[in-house]
Amino acid sequence: MASNSEAGGSADYETLMSTSDVELLKRAWRNEKAAPEILQYEGALVDRAKEQIELVEETIEDYVENGIDPLVVSLYQMDLDRTQFLLRSYLRVRLLKIEKFMFHNLKSEEAERRLSEQEKVFATRCADDLAKHFEETVLLKLPENYQSVLKQSLISEVDDTVPQPHLDTFVVCRSKNFVSLSLYEEGESPETVEMERGDLYFIRYKIVKRAIESGQIDLI
Repeated sequence: MASNSEAGGSADYETLMSTSDVELLKRAWRNEKAAPEILQYEGALVDRAKEQIELVEETIEDYVENGIDPLVVSLYQMDLDRTQFLLRSYLRVRLLKIEKFMFHNLKSEEAERRLSEQEKVFATRCADDLAKHFEETVLLKLPENYQSVLKQSLISEVDDTVPQPHLDTFVVCRSKNFVSLSLYEEGESPETVEMERGDLYFIRYKIVKRAIESGQIDLI
């Protein structure tokens, strides 16, 4: 006969490790990994995942101490490992994008709004350290007109040395519902593409950008 602890553990399984949150975290990680630019930080989801991880860790410790069936413990441990992998991978992908596009993420209001407060601090620190390194090793030895970290010269009208995400990159995506998308910038052409639920498309990221942000389309 199963012990009360085992029965309670099975009954509370969904509470301890929410399947829906795991799937949402997986979706956030896949979208982040496939998108050429940094996406909106999923702060509420990350906080819930951290809370679930802590709760499952405590549950596993309690089960081990009380001699619960090792098979039950191993199942909890497998799901814990999966959630930890997804969370770490999601945060790692974002950090890599922040490092790659640090100046762009800080000077673009849209990109900066997508960062968490901790990510903003990290991006600012990286940008300051890199700018200081460039100035001390190279820029201060050049003519004054060429000492900018962001521009090739002072006469440049834009920050032409700042790496930016390539929004024309092709991505593979799947539609979650019926979606009608314009293939061109506003005012260029009325041509559209209609995506049915479950359709797979190989398409430019900037075309599906808003649909991804609204949750209508997932990247693969």
